[in-house]
Amino acid sequence: MSDAYIYDAVRTPRGKGRPDGSLHEVTSLTLSAGLLNAVKERNNLEGHAVEDVIWGNATQVKEQGGCLARSAVLASDLDESIPGLSINRFCASGLEAVNLAANQVKGGGGNGYIAGGVEMMGRVAMGSDGAAIAVDPSVAFKTYFVPQGISADIIATEYGFTREEADALAVESQRRAAEAWADNRFAKSIVPVRDQNGLVILDHDEYMRPGTTTEDLAKLKASFKDMGEVMPGFDKVAMLKYPHLDHIEHIHHAGNSSGIVDGAGAVLIGNKEFGEQFGLKPRARIRANAKIGTDPTIMLTGPVPVTEKILRESGMSISDIDLFEVNEAFAAVVLRFMQAFQVDPGKVNVNGGAIALGHPLGATGAIIIGTLLDELERQDKNVGLATLCVASGMGAATIIERV
Repeated sequence: MSDAYIYDAVRTPRGKGRPDGSLHEVTSLTLSAGLLNAVKERNNLEGHAVEDVIWGNATQVKEQGGCLARSAVLASDLDESIPGLSINRFCASGLEAVNLAANQVKGGGGNGYIAGGVEMMGRVAMGSDGAAIAVDPSVAFKTYFVPQGISADIIATEYGFTREEADALAVESQRRAAEAWADNRFAKSIVPVRDQNGLVILDHDEYMRPGTTTEDLAKLKASFKDMGEVMPGFDKVAMLKYPHLDHIEHIHHAGNSSGIVDGAGAVLIGNKEFGEQFGLKPRARIRANAKIGTDPTIMLTGPVPVTEKILRESGMSISDIDLFEVNEAFAAVVLRFMQAFQVDPGKVNVNGGAIALGHPLGATGAIIIGTLLDELERQDKNVGLATLCVASGMGAATIIERV
């Protein structure tokens, strides 16, 4: 088997996923094609250089439907001989694209791939695909379906996390993100979004709220309390599944949950021969990847068992990991990860996370791989782990090692 190396990792800035966001008039296709062009240009690739483009997005309807990966290739400067594969593992779609590409390279299924993902949440609303897990009684009843925000509050209740702890994590995420931007830590990977005339539309993550305090967050209403306690009464559903809980603590709100944003990320992956052919130096080796299914009601606990799985299969321990990127879907997800592994918070999401920067669902997994790699290089560390919780009860993880 060949090793799979990361040669480049890029992302767009994340725009507010609202009509007043800077990227609202930009389509998923345009954003994706622009990022593919950036990978080609930055690495002096020929148009036919890669075997395939594997592209994730979570809401595959309307302009994000119809194999967006292939459409993005055709809209880009890559050759039409390159196909495209659109995949959906909800929030981990971008990471799963990276993992699929790495496994293809390792197995001899081509020398090079571009993998990543996109989500334009301001244009294609989350949930607008009418997913069966939420609306079909044959599966929703069986799985005791509740919305993700309720799941996050179940985690907080089950593992004893308070609103104060969640808010403190959120404030720290904002502080770290602001510090990272002030220190130009994202400069290596950011590809500004331009209009058709080449003028820059967005060159920074615009969702951040620097200066956020715990006092500010304490004023916010819990976002999922009413849907849990009043109508449609999802707390009752949760307590049917978990009868040992006599109530659900609703601690999550807009300030300690991930932001709704637009964005894309891409990773250039190849074997040794690919790098030699195009004169590229590998930055890291994809050492291992894993995925797992978990309890679909509490839903968001996947980072813990998938990390246990990837470490076990790799013959590694948590102490072998220098830095972690744990997607901040909700504060309780990260709090649970750190609790389970007794991880030093100073090693987790060093440059802030999705609470401060936003979570463009299909892109985030690819984005955090690039963020992790940049930070390993900045700190001169060697091994990093990226992991995400996934809707309907799944987890995904990847371990990278600098070379």
